[in-house]
Amino acid sequence: MVKSVVIVGGGTAGWMTATYLRAAFGDRVAVTLVESRNVGTIGVGEATFSTVRHFFEYLGLTEPEWMPECSATYKLGIRFENWRAPGHHFHHPFERLPQVEGFSLAEWWLRDRPSDRFDYDCFIMSTLVDAMRSPRHSGGSLFENDEAFRADGARTTLTEQHTQFPYAYHFDASLLAGFLARRGTAQGVQQIVDDVLDVRLDDRGWISHLVTREHGEVHGELFVDCTGFRGLLINKALGERFVSYQEVLPNDSAVALRVPHDPERQGIRPCTTATAMDAGWIWTIPLLGRIGTGYVYASDFCTREEAERTLREHVGPGAEGLEANHIRMRIGRNRSSWVRNCVAIGLSSGFVEPLESTGIFFIQNGVEQLVKHFPDATWNEDVIAHYNQLVARCMDGVRDFLCLHYYGAARADNPYWKATKEREQPDGLLERVRLWSHMLPDEETIYPHYHGFEPYSYIAMLIGLGGVPVRHRPALDLLDPAPAWREWERVREQGQRLTRELPGHAQYFLAGSLSTSGVG
Repeated sequence: MVKSVVIVGGGTAGWMTATYLRAAFGDRVAVTLVESRNVGTIGVGEATFSTVRHFFEYLGLTEPEWMPECSATYKLGIRFENWRAPGHHFHHPFERLPQVEGFSLAEWWLRDRPSDRFDYDCFIMSTLVDAMRSPRHSGGSLFENDEAFRADGARTTLTEQHTQFPYAYHFDASLLAGFLARRGTAQGVQQIVDDVLDVRLDDRGWISHLVTREHGEVHGELFVDCTGFRGLLINKALGERFVSYQEVLPNDSAVALRVPHDPERQGIRPCTTATAMDAGWIWTIPLLGRIGTGYVYASDFCTREEAERTLREHVGPGAEGLEANHIRMRIGRNRSSWVRNCVAIGLSSGFVEPLESTGIFFIQNGVEQLVKHFPDATWNEDVIAHYNQLVARCMDGVRDFLCLHYYGAARADNPYWKATKEREQPDGLLERVRLWSHMLPDEETIYPHYHGFEPYSYIAMLIGLGGVPVRHRPALDLLDPAPAWREWERVREQGQRLTRELPGHAQYFLAGSLSTSGVG
């Protein structure tokens, strides 16, 4: 069996990998992490989606243990502003759509439209986001919805019926890396703070060892590349080819600010906000004590100076005197993320852009699959090929979903937004869009391989963006709409009730509810 793993690079990717491997294998596998104090981290992976809870659960961490250490808050979804038209917004929440008479409630909404706001009619979370509510009560318990009836007459709570785990997190990525580093080293991960001068290969072309400035040679059997966009091991040492997504996702740059924020006075909106701009979009991520914000843009349509000026104007007076962090993004993935005895995880493996908060998700998926495919002394090629197939499909699926955001946006008021409708699209996407115009996405018609997103996400974006005409399925014209109207009324009532019962998002943290709740 492989008994030693050397991780190159710290940051979120390195320490998530190290602590996960330690949790999986304990003392049976030696884990060493080499990181340089001279290499900074990207530090913009501050928003996640709800699958990240599985990572913390696997490590045995409860929210009161890690969230206060990382300035973390809850995220109920994403609020998209100005993607359809200036002043318009819609939500992409963590909430599955109810099924009514065998069809998604969204199909019924296209038929009867109780209002002009799909997201408020069909999702409870939209109301909670606007009311800036915590998803947990002051005592720490997760909110529950009233009972509904399944088609077979059995009772089920609305949470069980159609809510994906109802929240994810916002956190300070550098603080999370530091927290995991302390936990990992306390549990036996060997940390070497040093510069890697060379990566030595053996006669087969496999990595033999690293050469560091102060600690000399560092040997291992399996090497994990967490060096970010540099791809020090996977690309530079092993020469693996990078497959660019730039033809379909042209945003290649970002500029970020860390803006002070007073949660007691200003509150905390429990969502990420993505605001469409002239050459991309601006993220707004509320943490405890500050706002993480940045402009993701295409350098073909916007200069570095224009992007920073636009971001500062968007933030307003709070941006004065703040240092801007400019980032050049490598958009795409490696042809293979596992090459010989090296696995790339995080940005060194691949990246789309932060529009749906998938950076942390890719790290988590990569390390979870590594544990499932962990090698023995034979380094079975079929196992490695399967790992590469799963990782590649996952990233390609997210790529397709993000392309839908731009192609499906009604906005087309300048060269950048016009180009989103004219550029090449991934194979199969336009065929799916044509089908979705007549029957909304379901499990059988979305991208067929695991990529973290479910049909409700595609539906929320298609209807919210407004650029693709969609209609309900003809079968609904032959069915009684009364159950759908009852469901819309239930959604409205539950939103109002939970708004009354749940504490404010900022209030939940400022009152110390997290530290006293024992939340798991």
